Amino acid sequence: MRILQFWGAHKAFCVFSLLALLVVGVAVFAPVITGGVSPTESVLSDALQPPSDDHIFGTDKFGRDIFTRVIYGARTSLTAAFAVVALIFLIGSVLGTLAGYFGGWVDAVIMRFADMMVSFPGIVLAMAIAGIMGGSVRNAVIAIALVSWTKYARLARSLVMKIRHRDYVAAAVVTGSTTPYILLRYMFPNVVPTLVITGATDIGGMMLELAGLSFLGCGAKAPAPEWGLMLNEGRQFIQSAPWTMIYPGLAIFIVVVIFNLLGDSLRDILDPRDE
Repeated sequence: MRILQFWGAHKAFCVFSLLALLVVGVAVFAPVITGGVSPTESVLSDALQPPSDDHIFGTDKFGRDIFTRVIYGARTSLTAAFAVVALIFLIGSVLGTLAGYFGGWVDAVIMRFADMMVSFPGIVLAMAIAGIMGGSVRNAVIAIALVSWTKYARLARSLVMKIRHRDYVAAAVVTGSTTPYILLRYMFPNVVPTLVITGATDIGGMMLELAGLSFLGCGAKAPAPEWGLMLNEGRQFIQSAPWTMIYPGLAIFIVVVIFNLLGDSLRDILDPRDE
């Protein structure tokens, strides 16, 4: 009964949650869906074959099955996007909470460093960091995390500053509660819900940025099955073999839309401003 009531009250969230779980399921069960075909298996005699019964999405310039690579690409893209969001959530929430609670020089140092980071265009700075570290999915994740944590830190700081002078926090200090206890008991619980909403809405954006870095050569490297890299490899055949770009592009579009709408519906449920 409660499940039906929740479904009736939050249909959009339930629908997009199911779609997101479907996307995750595709990534997890990629070997089953593709019939055990390797995403890096090349058959040069089948290069640039159009969609057919044997290759429903066609093949790329190396004769690799695009359907298989798109399915396995969900693993790479989702894992990287979730890793970025987890990193910026952790870094931003910790630094923002410390800055808001302690204030003074701690706040000044953290916030001035954040100001320095946001003074550069994010994607350009991420490209520079990834270029210095070397192209790989891991380095792309680190690069985007290093330039994206500031939003979370600023948000966490503002939330902590609203409650650090509340009576219950003062009472905890007077009764001898330690600083770690106060941070874990009172500060973080007030910060986490809003940051969870922000993180959910950022999954799609992080996926786009990761695909962008791979497309520009600063992310995944061949022969990894990654959607941005597949777009880069197929762009020279956009007229003669458009399927090499159409299907990876559609995968990015569909998954980003699903997670963006999931984040919006979650915000409608959890955002205290809508209560």
